[in-house]
Amino acid sequence: MKSLLRFLTYLRPYRGLVSLTFFFAALTTALELLPPWLLKVVIDDVLLAKNTDLLPWVLLGLVLAYGFKNLCQSLRIRFNNLLEQRVVHRLRQEVFEALQRLSLNYYENRSTGEIMSRVVNDTEPVQRIFIDGFEGMLTATLTLVGITTILFVINWKLALLVLVPIPILIIGGVYFTRRVHRHYRDIRQHAADLNGYLQDALSGIRETMGFNRQPYEQSRFQDMSQQYSQANLKAMYLWSVYSPGMIFLGNIGTVLIVGFGAVEVIEGRLTTGELVMFLSYLVLFYTPVNQIHSVNHLLQHALAAGDRIFDVLDAKPAVPDEGTLTPQASRFSGKVEWKNVVFSYRPEAPVVSKLSLVVEPGVHLAFVGPSGVGKSTLMKLLFRYYDVQGGAIHLDGHDIRDLPLATLREQIGFVQQEPFLFNGTVRDNLAYGDLTASPDQIETVAKTAQAHNFILDLAEGYDTWIGERGVKLSVGQKQRMAIARVLLKDPPIVVMDEATSNIDTETEVEIRKAMDELMRGRTTFIIAHRLSTLQSVDRIVVLDGGSIIEEGNHSTLMARDGLYARLYEAQFHV
Repeated sequence: MKSLLRFLTYLRPYRGLVSLTFFFAALTTALELLPPWLLKVVIDDVLLAKNTDLLPWVLLGLVLAYGFKNLCQSLRIRFNNLLEQRVVHRLRQEVFEALQRLSLNYYENRSTGEIMSRVVNDTEPVQRIFIDGFEGMLTATLTLVGITTILFVINWKLALLVLVPIPILIIGGVYFTRRVHRHYRDIRQHAADLNGYLQDALSGIRETMGFNRQPYEQSRFQDMSQQYSQANLKAMYLWSVYSPGMIFLGNIGTVLIVGFGAVEVIEGRLTTGELVMFLSYLVLFYTPVNQIHSVNHLLQHALAAGDRIFDVLDAKPAVPDEGTLTPQASRFSGKVEWKNVVFSYRPEAPVVSKLSLVVEPGVHLAFVGPSGVGKSTLMKLLFRYYDVQGGAIHLDGHDIRDLPLATLREQIGFVQQEPFLFNGTVRDNLAYGDLTASPDQIETVAKTAQAHNFILDLAEGYDTWIGERGVKLSVGQKQRMAIARVLLKDPPIVVMDEATSNIDTETEVEIRKAMDELMRGRTTFIIAHRLSTLQSVDRIVVLDGGSIIEEGNHSTLMARDGLYARLYEAQFHV
């Protein structure tokens, strides 16, 4: 019920469309009540009274009633669809904006496909609330009130018989609602799981082909699809029992009316036309009753999806964006200081333990150490993808938690070992560094990053579509594009996840030139994989056990014959 009331708040900005929808729904309902009365006039005042002069007027009344009813119905549908699309668009936009605010740990604990399911798949059932839900419930309610009033005016005894099945219908509706809601939550979860698996399987199609695992993946998909189907069948089974059962109860009411009404006609207390009119209205009475049951079925489906949507909207970022400090200079100098920093992903496994480090502006510093010692974690903490659990990180003397996230992250550029490129053109991906950049600026950074020449060799140059994750480019080409993108951003601090591993010598030379251009005049942090590339780095920090155990340049650390020297010798068999 909370989700339903919350959905209603989304109608507030569109009160005009809501009013128009409900107005034409009410008109449609009122016009739908005219034909049974006109049918009674045909039987009693035309056929039985043999008054043929009245017949053309009655037929004209029927044509006008049906015509205006369908016109109002058309307008109702048009306004209702416009309302529904605006509300769902707003809801989908809010979900996406909420996802943009959430912290990195939210994404690391969920599959991309499962998150996509909440944005796309879970918002679709919500549309049914606005198409067949609120408006349908209103129409049904108005129809019931109008017809009930008319039935009591025609014959109160017959009207009371009409109400006999209603308590049972209400009890059945409550029971169905309680049972089916759990099934619909399962359906939404299975849909998300299937969507997540599908996204993962398609992203890894090269691995699937390379390992000849198509039959294995087909089996996995079949199992998950089967689970999704079974979850749907459980809900459909309940509906298959509930819906016909409710209709049968309505039919019992009709049988009672036919029997009792026939006696009333025979005994002269009711005319034939009045009985036919009563039965016609009775059909209209049970139609909205059944419509309410159908709306309930759709509503449970939508509310289950709505619960998942509101889970996203209500999720709080693990890293709150509460910084209000506005430094005088928009561009920082790039001095970074870790002060007694403590951090762990799990309490029992600390990653960083009271680490302190000062890096002056323009210094090129490399982090070295075995896997899992916190090299990448230190960079994530600098970006505030996670917050320190002890100590502090300062940028130009400011605690980074006091800075707005946008201000902090504007100061840092990041080049990954295998950069992520968007499914778009070369130009679009380069412009991500500065959305206001001119074509000349984009070409300038591409030249600086040693990317211009290979871009011109592509089919459409800068307007070449590079595919999902830049699949049409080599690793070296993607790395140079990533460097150009950061050059366009022009931050005072750069983080480099060693970008020259697993590429040929010629490409490495090109990337090394691009990296040198990028690092010039900038505070640079290098997450080192190939220690042979660190001989010209200003400082090397060796990490182990969450702490700094060695520090110096390449020559100093090799002479010290400590962990760095052992790692270097093990890597190059010196």
